[in-house]
Amino acid sequence: MNNKVLLENLRCIPDFPIKGVLFRDVTTLFKSAECMRIMQDELVDLYKDKGITKIVGVESRGFIMSSALATKLNAGVVLCRKPNKLPCEVISKTYKKEYGEDTVQIHKDAIDENDVVLIHDDLLATGGTMKAVCDLVKEFNPKKIYVSFLMELVNEGFEGRKIFDDDIEVSSLLQV
Repeated sequence: MNNKVLLENLRCIPDFPIKGVLFRDVTTLFKSAECMRIMQDELVDLYKDKGITKIVGVESRGFIMSSALATKLNAGVVLCRKPNKLPCEVISKTYKKEYGEDTVQIHKDAIDENDVVLIHDDLLATGGTMKAVCDLVKEFNPKKIYVSFLMELVNEGFEGRKIFDDDIEVSSLLQV
């Protein structure tokens, strides 16, 4: 999609978090009402006919657009968080990252087999976190799972899209 306004408002920070990395900061998109409207409209257009009943927002930037989308798609919001952040019984998925392990959790009663789930986060690079979230959501046995990102890194040798199962439809608003 690569909307020109979104690309123009995306902040790029050289040498962050380490030398040689060009960090793309989506927080500049959130502070603009115009960008928020564009992102919401484009995501709603992608998913308005998919029967979405729950949107899983991945901590923490995924919470922003998942909430905005839920109001337009008439869906509920489910929070996917790091350990010890959710107050009730959870199910967990631990996964390997570049430098160790991490865990994601969702409330045990958040999703059921009648749900059509859209999982949303801000960025797709290697895809490890989102793959873990997908595997976690699959444990609920929903009817269908979709995955969306605001931005997908494609020019730095990242191939995160390739790690998802064939039955998972993946979309991103920006590919940089």
